[in-house]
Amino acid sequence: MDIIKELLKDVPLPRMVKIRQTFNADEILDVSAALSTALVDSGQLKQIKPGMNIAIAAGSRGVAQIATLVRTTVAEVKKQGANPFVVPAMGSHGGATAAGQAEVLAHLGITEEYVGCPIVSSMEVVEITRLPNGMPVYIDKNAYQADGIIVINRIKPHTAFRGTNESGLVKMITIGLGKQKGAESCHAYGFKHMHSLIPAMAQEMLKLAPIMFGIATVENAYDHVAKVIVAGAAELIETDRQLLTEAKAAMPRIEFSPIDVLVIEEIGKDISGDGMDPNITGRYPTPYPTGGPEVSKMVVLDLTEKTGGNANGVGTADFTTRRLVDKTDFQSLYANGITSTVVRPNAIPMTLDCDLDAIRAAVKTSNALDLSKVRLVRIKNTLQLGEIMISEAMLPDALSLANVTICSEPFEMQFDEQGNLKQV
Repeated sequence: MDIIKELLKDVPLPRMVKIRQTFNADEILDVSAALSTALVDSGQLKQIKPGMNIAIAAGSRGVAQIATLVRTTVAEVKKQGANPFVVPAMGSHGGATAAGQAEVLAHLGITEEYVGCPIVSSMEVVEITRLPNGMPVYIDKNAYQADGIIVINRIKPHTAFRGTNESGLVKMITIGLGKQKGAESCHAYGFKHMHSLIPAMAQEMLKLAPIMFGIATVENAYDHVAKVIVAGAAELIETDRQLLTEAKAAMPRIEFSPIDVLVIEEIGKDISGDGMDPNITGRYPTPYPTGGPEVSKMVVLDLTEKTGGNANGVGTADFTTRRLVDKTDFQSLYANGITSTVVRPNAIPMTLDCDLDAIRAAVKTSNALDLSKVRLVRIKNTLQLGEIMISEAMLPDALSLANVTICSEPFEMQFDEQGNLKQV
């Protein structure tokens, strides 16, 4: 690699400035109380009669206070004299095994002891119909045999397609409750058709399965619950659509575009299913979504500990480090692509010895007209966007933004003896 270091040794690195981005922080402080009120006010609980068996569908990640939401729902169902139980609604997550999906719920705090009802995890499904194109529609067998189903999920933009319904109650009903077979069936048609397949599947599920209502949340830019809505089966799809607009408006973002170089310190499945949220980076795993900043070159430096070596998403970057590649569990990484049929995020980008080399390579290849004035943004990950760092050349942009505060004087990026970035 000596020739690479020779090529990069004179590449200038900009001085950086720490800034604070402020977003709308509307938040429900007592989520349990808010949900209880919403359930009573909606009138949906009146459907539940004493002795009924009620399945409560809970997903695998990305929902703030999910254990609290499930526990409160269980308590309200019990007040009606019914018998609630929780089913994992997470497609093929958890290794596509019953034990693995129960373990995912437990990791999220959803245990029998905490929520107050049984966890009934099974990969067994029932095919309830087929779409006109021949695609089978599956549903968890235990949920289908219940007297009623309640679905809980957060509404948010999807990372691989755009549509009127993306990631929320509708997707939970179709792919989540469809388990591994449902997820595999839907993904086989590709994300190009997901925007139409998911609502079509949901309409059939709502007609043929005992779905009573859905509980939807919208989160603010800091991943705290800002809104809780209870939607009956008849209005579930339309409510999901309306809340998606609110969810998109509430998302955090990088306030700058274009960006010559985006440096991301860490990615992981605990940050996003895609390792880093493409809605934040503007780098998507498929050609169907749009949005986010215009980024010339992107660098990913490391993996989070909680991701367990799963580097899904790294392939959307241009450069990475030997440190990240050495930590990668390729079995876990490749399983993502094989299941989803989207393999670009599983590729390994150009790999450099250390952070310093990776960042220099990104600057050199950024096509910036003046490398000494490169527009470089450094973030810890795509969840933590309150405080980020920008290069000195971007200060005029920052000063023009009402929701941006300058928090430091310009400073040089510092690297240790191995060439890895020091924390500021």
